[in-house]
Amino acid sequence: MVLQIPVDHSAKTGTMSQGGAIEVLPDLAFFRCGIANLIFVGPRDAGDRNWVLVDAGVMGWAEQIRTAAGFRFGIGARPTAIVLTHGHFDHVGALKELAEEWDAPVYAHRLEHPYLNGTAAYPPADPWVGGGLVALLSKVFPRGPVDVGERLHALPEDGTVPGLGGWRWIHTPGHAPGHVSLWRERDRTLIAGDAFVTTAQESIYEVLTQEPELHGPPRYFTPDWHASGVSVQVLSAFEPEVVVTGHGEALRGPKMRAALERLAKEFDEVAVPKTGVYVERPERAEDGSAYHRA
Repeated sequence: MVLQIPVDHSAKTGTMSQGGAIEVLPDLAFFRCGIANLIFVGPRDAGDRNWVLVDAGVMGWAEQIRTAAGFRFGIGARPTAIVLTHGHFDHVGALKELAEEWDAPVYAHRLEHPYLNGTAAYPPADPWVGGGLVALLSKVFPRGPVDVGERLHALPEDGTVPGLGGWRWIHTPGHAPGHVSLWRERDRTLIAGDAFVTTAQESIYEVLTQEPELHGPPRYFTPDWHASGVSVQVLSAFEPEVVVTGHGEALRGPKMRAALERLAKEFDEVAVPKTGVYVERPERAEDGSAYHRA
């Protein structure tokens, strides 16, 4: 059983737009690629090279992503950059195809680069962490690297985000060594990636129903629970007004903040599995254990 922190439906935010993207703010929308979200950042009808794609969905969704981007920004409009919260398969599935077609640079934290330049694989999934069918199936999910070659760049050390003025990246490891979240102070908007999510990603039922709930990161692919808990505490302290995550609905307002604060305080009880490979033996970047042979 995966514990959850329910959030009132009134905290859900976003309106479906033509092309399938769900607009959360005039310059922010997310697009659901099966089991995961990607984010379009930039004003509607921005045109060519005036917007940024955050994450790249699952394999087989490139055409739908291009179509959604075309409806939002203009037919043929290419992003300034593709920014990755991390490199798991459900966030980079269409990355190589889109980066090549759009001739777009790819930015990620330097600790994620081994998973994006073909040199390392993620730690094996832990299918026995509980929660449902998705967790049980995770043992067959891809964990090997993609290779985007010379298009890959490190996020700037000063915390800025290429192509996104007013945003900064925050290192939020735990779910992945180089996981980052994106924060915009002026309207307190947070793109959290999988640092925490708003659905029980381990359960196929929850993935389908998308009930608004606050959860820790997907359990089956989280190798460092201590770091993950610290990351959630860091993000909760920002007191965001709007949150978009890698899985689940976008949420906003005081009820969301209260749930996030509770998740941060009760992380060990709510998010961390009672048993699991990485509960007992975390794998981290510091000692190289998070990087497996590709």
